[in-house]
Amino acid sequence: MNTIRTFARRVAGPLLAAALLLGLGGCATVSGKLTARDPWEPLNRGVSQFNDGLDAVLLKPVATLYKQGVPPLVRTGVANFFGNLSDAWSFVNNLLQFKLLNAEESLARFHINTMFGVFGIFDVASELNIDRHTEDFGQTLGHWGVPAGPYLVLPFFGPSTLRDTAAMPIDRRLDLVQRIHPDSTRNATYFLRAVDKRANLLRVGDVVEEAALDKYSFVRDSHLQRRRAQVFEREDDPRAIPPPLPEEQTGTRPATPNQPPATPAR
Repeated sequence: MNTIRTFARRVAGPLLAAALLLGLGGCATVSGKLTARDPWEPLNRGVSQFNDGLDAVLLKPVATLYKQGVPPLVRTGVANFFGNLSDAWSFVNNLLQFKLLNAEESLARFHINTMFGVFGIFDVASELNIDRHTEDFGQTLGHWGVPAGPYLVLPFFGPSTLRDTAAMPIDRRLDLVQRIHPDSTRNATYFLRAVDKRANLLRVGDVVEEAALDKYSFVRDSHLQRRRAQVFEREDDPRAIPPPLPEEQTGTRPATPNQPPATPAR
């Protein structure tokens, strides 16, 4: 195990340095002015290229083999197992946000699937019509008014924001996978989760590659919109819309649900 840790320390430094160099090299290729939500676009683009390269040579091929070689029933069980682990942390975050009904259902899902679904391999709770309410600590911070901050692409982890990056150590520290021992089994579990998640996104990735003129901008905008919707969800008022992104705060505001869009003056 010490050998693995030593190897990881030796490899992580050069990989991070390569990502930074790619980011600095990307400064000459970015056109247009930087926006308030993405002031570090040159660096982010470089890290995105680094992540795409790593995905192309490692994660995507393994995920493809996993999807082709593992029966769908087994893959579903793996996804259910990791979903069950996430329900426990979702319970805590729903509770921190005072979403008491969602917290109750998250806790019920975790107990039922752990006890009667063989540690979550079988999703018994969904069969009982108990909904999943996925929440993380970044969403909890956003719920209590912490702004998202600039867009940030992290080496290995991908799209994020400054707020979500600050919340990540809490999410990882309280992740139930951290409780798995020995270390070799825990690391294998992390890798299996990454492969399973990537396998579920294979088709989406192909569509993005084919359809997006600028993959970086497409992924960035999609990620920010999705996170904004997750933070500002309003189950008591489905018509509610999230507040505008920073660059949208000037100029024409989006129309509210009860107000028609403004027409330009003639």
